[in-house]
Amino acid sequence: QVQLVESGGGLVQPGGSLRLSCAASGSIFSIYAMGWYRQAPGKQRELVATITSGGSTNYADSVKGRFTISRDNAKNTVYLQMNSLKPEDTAVYYCNVRGRNTQQYDFASWGRGTQVTVSS
Repeated sequence: QVQLVESGGGLVQPGGSLRLSCAASGSIFSIYAMGWYRQAPGKQRELVATITSGGSTNYADSVKGRFTISRDNAKNTVYLQMNSLKPEDTAVYYCNVRGRNTQQYDFASWGRGTQVTVSS
C-alpha cells in the first residue's frame, strides 16, 4: 500500500505564487516518476508536470515558464512551484506517483487532491 499526502493549496491572487508538496510513503521499493495533474470544474483531468527519477521533466504548454516541478528522492516527495498564477490555473491538483512496491509489483497511486483557487 502506497499513500500520498498533498499539501500547499489555497487561495491566491492573480500573479501570486503557491508551492504544492506531495509525500509518498508505505511499501515503496522504487519510484519511476512523480507528477501533478489538475482538474477544473466541468473539464477532464490534465497533466501539469512530471519528473522522472533521473530528473527529466515534462510540462504542459500552458504552465511552461511559470511552474517548476522538483523532487527529493530521499524523502519520496515531489514539489510544484507555481508562479505568475492565472485564474485559469484554478483547479484541484492531484499528485501521481508510479513505481514498484516492496512485493515487486508496479503501482500507480493518486493523491486525494488539493484545491488551488486563483482569484482577486
